[in-house]
Amino acid sequence: MLLQSLAYICIMKLKQPPLDQLNALNSGTLMEALKIEYIEIGDDFVVASMPVCQSTKQPLGLLHGGASAALMETVGSLGSALLIDPLTHYAVGLDISANHVGAIKEGYVHAKAKIIHAGRTTHLWNIEVREASSQRLICHGKHTVMVLPKVD
Repeated sequence: MLLQSLAYICIMKLKQPPLDQLNALNSGTLMEALKIEYIEIGDDFVVASMPVCQSTKQPLGLLHGGASAALMETVGSLGSALLIDPLTHYAVGLDISANHVGAIKEGYVHAKAKIIHAGRTTHLWNIEVREASSQRLICHGKHTVMVLPKVD
């Protein structure tokens, strides 16, 4: 088990399954309700898209900060899931922090999570949410994910 854990630590590249398979996992979840869609996976990052629409806005007609936070946690958590061996470990969100620096009333936002620490028990992601059309920063934050061994 220790050798298996040590081997996992050295792997820094995310697995890259087909996006349609990943998006299919969102059926019946918050990600489906918010219309979040994974659009790109790289060696050390995940990108997802979310519309600014009635279901993601607050009463003033702006993108809801909670929707941005949910989008951020979605990309960070998926990134960690793509770093670990799902047969021996699972990943859960431990902390999310978000600084809302811009407002948006319509269109789409893209969240890009980039791994900045991939340890044996924790992962730390830097995440930016940007307006898709202009690349203007809407929200910036970090997401800490805990990696736990599966117990039979």
